Amino acid sequence: MCRNIKTLHNFDPPATSEEIRAAAIQYVRKISGSTKPSRANAIAFERAVQAVAAASHELLAALVTRAAPKTREIEAAKAMARSRQRFAT
Repeated sequence: MCRNIKTLHNFDPPATSEEIRAAAIQYVRKISGSTKPSRANAIAFERAVQAVAAASHELLAALVTRAAPKTREIEAAKAMARSRQRFAT
């Protein structure tokens, strides 16, 4: 039904509003059990997405770490390597 929600903390450059909103949509889709809400539920769905995105922005702004920032390219390469190893035949 939905893709995995990706980690957004501690990246250089930081997560964009679009990435945070995409994660919020995935989260709301997952807990609601539907990929697209009916017209009757569209307002509640959008309100939930906005609330989750706002909370995510607040969380990401408040988190602190001593670890060096990660780069998306390196993390994507690691994920591909794990996938290849996992699904190797």
